[in-house]
Amino acid sequence: MDIVSGVVVYVLLWWWVLFMVLPFGAKAAIAPEEGHAPSAPERPRLLMKLLITSVLAMVLWVGVWLIIQSGWFSFRDLARIDAGKG
Repeated sequence: MDIVSGVVVYVLLWWWVLFMVLPFGAKAAIAPEEGHAPSAPERPRLLMKLLITSVLAMVLWVGVWLIIQSGWFSFRDLARIDAGKG
């Protein structure tokens, strides 16, 4: 995997993980302030969630990199198989 592909995979994984982590621990305020959405979390803890997201995305990225580097899964091999069927 080259550097550009690695960055793209990491960014995609980061966003997916962020959207999975955002709801953790989110509790709506009992009495929201004027102008706030009633569903807005009382303590969003965004910095903690961003750090957790970054670490989890890195762990997943290493897993993807290991699979690609091992040769166990290759898009090029899949393309050759599809080309041979045509």
